[in-house]
Amino acid sequence: MFSVLRISVLALAALAGPAAAQESPQQPTLTVFGAASLKNALDDVNAAFTNSTKIRVVASYAASSALIRQIEQGAPADVFISADLEWMDYGSQKKAINDASRFNLLGNKLVLIAPADSKAVSVTIAAGFDLARLAGDGRIAAGDVKAVPAGQYSKAALEKLGLWASVERKLAMTENVRAALTLVARGEAPLGIVYETDAKVEPKVKVIGTFPDGSHPAIVYPAAGTKDAKPEAARYLAYLKGGTAQVLLQRHGFTYLVKAGP
Repeated sequence: MFSVLRISVLALAALAGPAAAQESPQQPTLTVFGAASLKNALDDVNAAFTNSTKIRVVASYAASSALIRQIEQGAPADVFISADLEWMDYGSQKKAINDASRFNLLGNKLVLIAPADSKAVSVTIAAGFDLARLAGDGRIAAGDVKAVPAGQYSKAALEKLGLWASVERKLAMTENVRAALTLVARGEAPLGIVYETDAKVEPKVKVIGTFPDGSHPAIVYPAAGTKDAKPEAARYLAYLKGGTAQVLLQRHGFTYLVKAGP
């Protein structure tokens, strides 16, 4: 039986970006729903976009599954950026997004982390790796394997490597990948499975291993406008395909997947 560890509302609220400022009626505003792992990088992109276009961006970050369900239920989002293809496909099936605007934006890697002051040393993650033993009596923080993309990638990798049966009961599953990162950063879990980019922005953790690319589906972040998006959403999506966004996103460790035009 899965155990899902719920993080406090305050901890989740911390994922919201500069988004919370009051809207000026004179200034066009876009609402962007982005996967939790995008927060730091997308905050930088949004600031640059606003500086360039004078269009404000209100960003909301959470698990991709939670965001697309909110959009499906009528949340006033203009752009959705998912941490996997599955939840963007779900939005397409529910006719919540504009399929014509969809494109693959970013890639990422899956890593094993420990608290920065941990005695854990670098390991090679492969078939037969004894992850359960490495965790000892502690838990392994990860996104909920039933709904959170990072958790789903984690389960796929653990199954592929033959580790799932031994670690399933050790997982402390969270509502999004940043919550898993927080558990490790606070020392509340000795290990965690997160994206490489998450580990990069948190000085209180260290990467001790990287999951082989072939052990899980490719990590892809698709972006799209919603079916009710404001006209300005097209400018934002175009900006994500441009050079400034590319530099900022790559600076945070993401792989940029947008191909240059002719």
